Amino acid sequence: MSDCSNDTTTLGASKPATEDVKSNSEESTMAQDSPRNSAAEIPVTSNGEVDDSHEHGFSRDLKHSLTSGLGLSESQITSHGFDSTKERVLEAGAYQGGQRTHTKSGPVVLADEIKSPAMEKLELVRKWSLNTYKCTRQIISEKLGRGSRTVDLELEAQIDILRDNKKKYENILRLAQTLSTQLFQMVHTQRQLGDAFADLSLKSLELHEEFGYNADTQKLLAKNGETLLGAINFFIASVNTLVNKTIEDTLMTVKQYESARIEYDAYRTDLEELNLGPRDANTLPKIEQSQHLFQAHKEKYDKMRSDVSIKLKFLEENKVKVLHNQLVLFHNAIAAYFAGNQKQLEQTLKQFHIKLKTPGVDAPSWLEEQ
Repeated sequence: MSDCSNDTTTLGASKPATEDVKSNSEESTMAQDSPRNSAAEIPVTSNGEVDDSHEHGFSRDLKHSLTSGLGLSESQITSHGFDSTKERVLEAGAYQGGQRTHTKSGPVVLADEIKSPAMEKLELVRKWSLNTYKCTRQIISEKLGRGSRTVDLELEAQIDILRDNKKKYENILRLAQTLSTQLFQMVHTQRQLGDAFADLSLKSLELHEEFGYNADTQKLLAKNGETLLGAINFFIASVNTLVNKTIEDTLMTVKQYESARIEYDAYRTDLEELNLGPRDANTLPKIEQSQHLFQAHKEKYDKMRSDVSIKLKFLEENKVKVLHNQLVLFHNAIAAYFAGNQKQLEQTLKQFHIKLKTPGVDAPSWLEEQ
């Protein structure tokens, strides 16, 4: 019985010991977890010691700092305290005696915003330089006979004809302007001569009729010359519009087409050179990029070729219509003038709605128009 009581006493004694060990382990676990869970709530002095007197002041100051827009480093006091005690003390050390220590945050975002437009411009310059280099190399290769060029035989023939016709029309325009200048001088001379004959007709009684006949003839010739001059000037204005505006606009589109053709051939040559080389992890991205650029310039080239074909078609129709009317006008006016048919000459001008300006009569002032 004594032995049993001793065993019972031993078991009873060991049970508190087990509970003590369990309580000690729980306290050690809580001690390990407490820095992680309550690191943000422990106010720390400059020496790293716990100071309960500043607990409420620290919380209030922390709220105030968050609402008043402190930097990122001041609001991250607790985030760095989860890893190590050393980091927690250093971060909390930024708060001393209820005062805030401002730390400088890195200007990473601002620097990116400032450099963004400059980087975009630099990228545009880089692309332009690369494109210019490729096109220049293509032009030199074509002139030296080493590079190949894309040729649309039908379209190129139409462009050559247009350029040749433009030179011929410019020559006709230049000659018509010379004729107009000379005719104007002749009409001016005839008018002065008619005035001189009329003056002599009044002063010379013996030759009154003879001077009168010549005066009337020269005045009639001057009048018909002014009518012919109006028709020629109308012809010059219409041909000038056709040559220097309509045809020139089409040739500008042709220049854009030729530039697109050079870019297309340049990127086509670049893609062919890459396809002839080895295919590995380094060259495949370059080939894909070159294929993408080649396709983009091919679409641009096809679009410009279509635009040139359409403009050439409409230009031909407009040219035939304009020149038909102007050539009929020029022929009828010249024939009627040298035939002395004043009525036919005036009828020709009415047919093409040409109004002549009366010589020696200025335009009415705004008071007369009122």
